[in-house]
Amino acid sequence: MAGHNHPSYLKIYIILVVLFVVSVLGPEIAPAFGKFAKPIVLLTAFGIAIWKAYLVCAYFMHLKLEKIYAPYILLACLSLLFVFFFGTATDAMFANGHNWVKPVSEEAAVEEAKARSHVLHGAHGDSHDTHGDNHGEAKAH
Repeated sequence: MAGHNHPSYLKIYIILVVLFVVSVLGPEIAPAFGKFAKPIVLLTAFGIAIWKAYLVCAYFMHLKLEKIYAPYILLACLSLLFVFFFGTATDAMFANGHNWVKPVSEEAAVEEAKARSHVLHGAHGDSHDTHGDNHGEAKAH
């Protein structure tokens, strides 16, 4: 019976630490790339994240040493995760839907009420009183 040939976990750990350092230093040196800084940082950050996730899944979760169906189960679960995420993301991103309204925080409701009041009572401070006794106060409607 042949045993599994386990990889050097220390070597994989060192690779993960180096990738971590690169992903932390990336945004720090990004301004040197000018207008290409943001795409470069995003591509490298996501590329490094995918590479680190592969290393963790393959070696520390032993998926590389498992039978062939284990990675397919993992891919099926990830596919369902994406389906569920994108199926609900559109509802979660908008403030209202067909039969529901997203609850807002009390602070956001107060700010929205102030903004509406500001628009209704004259945003420019030039509301005029017909009696001529307006001393900078907006007339209540």
